[in-house]
Amino acid sequence: MPNDFLTKKLSTQTSSSISFLVVAPGKVIRGSQVVTAAVEDIARLGKRPLLIGGKHTLAIVEELLQPMLNAESLTIHLAHYSPDCSETSLRTLRKAAKEHQADVIIGVGGGKALDTAKLIAHQLDLPVVTVPTSGATCAAWTALSNVYADDGAFLYDVGLSRCPDLLILDYDLIQTAPQRTLVAGIGDAIAKWYEASVSSGHSEQTIVIAAVQQARVLRDILFQKSLAALQEPGGEAWQQVVDASVLLAGVIGGLGGAQCRTVAAHAVHNGLTHICGQAGSKKSIHGEKVAFGILVQLRLEEMVQGNQLATTARQQLLKFYAEIGLPQSLDDLGLGDVTIKQLQKAAEIALDPKSDIHRLPLRFRWSN
Repeated sequence: MPNDFLTKKLSTQTSSSISFLVVAPGKVIRGSQVVTAAVEDIARLGKRPLLIGGKHTLAIVEELLQPMLNAESLTIHLAHYSPDCSETSLRTLRKAAKEHQADVIIGVGGGKALDTAKLIAHQLDLPVVTVPTSGATCAAWTALSNVYADDGAFLYDVGLSRCPDLLILDYDLIQTAPQRTLVAGIGDAIAKWYEASVSSGHSEQTIVIAAVQQARVLRDILFQKSLAALQEPGGEAWQQVVDASVLLAGVIGGLGGAQCRTVAAHAVHNGLTHICGQAGSKKSIHGEKVAFGILVQLRLEEMVQGNQLATTARQQLLKFYAEIGLPQSLDDLGLGDVTIKQLQKAAEIALDPKSDIHRLPLRFRWSN
């Protein structure tokens, strides 16, 4: 009896203290023209890949992907995701994967293509390879997929069982993307500091402290190198900023886990996705909306808490945004003609009881 009691007690203590971190991809291959070098690694994961990407993106990067497409060791089937990482697209792609008898999924493209590929692999319990074609997000790294409606409105996110099995970061592929995508990636990545430093709640856990400090390092790298990177695409500073936006931003979420998650900046993004198709001629992209969301978060900290550090940080960001071309207003997002009713809708979504905005140490009340 004493032994049974001790075993039960130890089991209870162990189960309550267990935590799981999904930190990083199984392998990262990084450099110029590295697709050729990655073929053997893909073949170790599977011989019948389903390659998921957008029609436009795949047409642009087809030549750079030829070593993969022509590899004798791989039987690749191409499938296009459309219109977003949406339930409609996911159903079609699951069917395509089963018909091809796919044993590995390859995602090629921006954040939505990569989120789609990761989620398909998760649902079918297959390995996944991510090949980002822009520096717009850290989606190539993370164990998370965002799901949208067919009209682009954010619906929910899905935590995945693991990070990608292989991440191929080819600078030549990244350089095929418009510069605007890297600017947006800078906006998405720099949010890590402003959100993680708040959501961590001044944690004393070693790993969380490390994640928050990495977020500070990420912010400083972007402040120091972004302008030079944009002035010389493909140069040393440019590669460092790509690494920061695609890789280091992913490290922070992996290490910090739930305690370094998104806060108000991403909540504002989520709300804005529900009105961006209804007003304005310029379609903003993920990191642009997140960057605007940082300004909103800091303004909330100023107004509700009287936080002077938030005032200084917001002024610093406004200067930085002006230098590299990130949005500072709704006009910059193409939402200058948005109505009060539409803004109310976006605010209601951002303030949903399940929204990450409530990680802010503030109390909100919303009324019509």
